[in-house]
Amino acid sequence: MQRPNAAQYAYGSAVVVLATAALLLLTGATGPPGIAAACVAGLLLGVLVAVTMPAGTRPVKTSGATAPRAGNEAVRVPAAQVGAGADTRTGP
Repeated sequence: MQRPNAAQYAYGSAVVVLATAALLLLTGATGPPGIAAACVAGLLLGVLVAVTMPAGTRPVKTSGATAPRAGNEAVRVPAAQVGAGADTRTGP
């Protein structure tokens, strides 16, 4: 099982808060059993949304060297190394 990503955490948390608030407002629960039931229902809904949300796919890194792409004829030249100013001093 993969670890949840940031979007799954965000959507799941938002659903928990909004579903719990909506259930409390719609049912008008004032006693501890009603409030607890609304909280548990909101939590279950949030977990359901986070679990069923598709996870983002990341490209898999391979250890082997990849062949150059066809048509990529550009030659990469390393940039000139610049010193820390030692070569630009003027004086003894």
